[in-house]
Amino acid sequence: MKSILKLIRRFVNILWVSTILIIVLNIVILAIIASKQAAGRSPWTTAVETAKGLKRTKNGYELSKDMMSELESENVWAICIDNNTHKVVWHTDNLPQEIPMEYSISEIAFFGRGYVKDYPTFTGGTEDGLVVLGYPKERYWKEMYPSWDYDFIANLPKTLLSMLGCNISLIFLIYVITNTKMLKSVRPIAEGIEALPNGEAVWIKEKGILSEIAVKINQTSGILQSQNYQLKKKETARANWIAGVSHDIRTPLSMVMGYAGQLESDSHLTTEEQKKVSVILRQSERIKNLINDLNLASKLEYNMQPVKAGEENVVALVRQVVVEFMNMDIETRYPIVWLTEETFTTCVVNVDGALLKRAMCNLIWNCMNHNENGCSIYVQVKEEQRNCVICVEDDGAGVSDEQIEALNHTPHYMFSDANTMTQRHGLGLLIVKQIMDTHNGETVMGHSAYGGFGVKLILPKDQPEASRKNDGFEK
Repeated sequence: MKSILKLIRRFVNILWVSTILIIVLNIVILAIIASKQAAGRSPWTTAVETAKGLKRTKNGYELSKDMMSELESENVWAICIDNNTHKVVWHTDNLPQEIPMEYSISEIAFFGRGYVKDYPTFTGGTEDGLVVLGYPKERYWKEMYPSWDYDFIANLPKTLLSMLGCNISLIFLIYVITNTKMLKSVRPIAEGIEALPNGEAVWIKEKGILSEIAVKINQTSGILQSQNYQLKKKETARANWIAGVSHDIRTPLSMVMGYAGQLESDSHLTTEEQKKVSVILRQSERIKNLINDLNLASKLEYNMQPVKAGEENVVALVRQVVVEFMNMDIETRYPIVWLTEETFTTCVVNVDGALLKRAMCNLIWNCMNHNENGCSIYVQVKEEQRNCVICVEDDGAGVSDEQIEALNHTPHYMFSDANTMTQRHGLGLLIVKQIMDTHNGETVMGHSAYGGFGVKLILPKDQPEASRKNDGFEK
């Protein structure tokens, strides 16, 4: 809904800015036109100056050359009416024939404020007469009877402001009315767009000026709902298939392991046959562990694995796993080096201890499985920026930069929708990532400082979103 309010504010701002610009533009245009109209001298001023420039001589009246030149340039005729006789005693050479040469007092009063034979006239007084200038008929428009109420003139600024306010209000009202339908169409469309990312079903009435957009949003919602349904159906089928296959394999696998265990200790078998039975037993154990990993990965992915979180001392928990593996490595092909500082004995984190042990076991098994000729495994627990950090590294064969990039960013083939069955990494590392995600932690894989492969587990001690520092080995 914020987008609707933002849109309305935008429309209103555009309206106000447009109104102000129109008013300013009108004022500027009016000023330009007025300046052009007033570019020359006022005709009243010209009449007064003509009266001053008209001098009486022995031979009659004579007008100064400057004023005569100005009148000729404007195509203006002029006459001088005697105060006593009311007759024209002087006139310019371009006086039209239709202009009378004698006037009554009423006629003088009339053309003093208006016209003579439709020529707009302007007057100026001399010592013994009245000078009248006649301009071309279409040069000026004169109001014959100017009379304004005093209160109207005094209140004119308030009246103009009131009219301007009424005009702006009317424009705004018209604007709101004409855009109401569009805003009504925009609101459901905006709500529909906001609901699409949440996976909600959206249907908008397909009418109004934005009906085409509503149709497209409805179609998009239908496609997304269909895709979500198919995806859930696929995930459910995959989870059921994993559970079913795991259940079906357990019984025959238990029988194979049971009989193989009996044959391994049978004294009637030759040494070569006992070795073959041992291989069968180990591979069966491997299949069993793979089934357990498959089930655990599926449960973690679909939130079916119960997480029993509690305060655990990560240092003690990791040390326990390390000791168990050291006791199992009878041939010492995979010696484990404990790098945790002796003074660092406690690092309490709210985790599921069993799941964290499983993650540690998977990391150590990963070092062993990818280094058949043996390697040293380095384990360290430390605290960095209010995070409990577990590092498991080896000095074995290591991995390439491309493999590191794939391990950190490419989804596991078990949950990838890509049309390929290429295994990107084992279930062991997938389970480690899932366990860390369950605890709001982070898994970083990279090159170890000892030339092999390394994994860093970062667990926030007291907050879900802790600051994390990816150092210790190169990613």
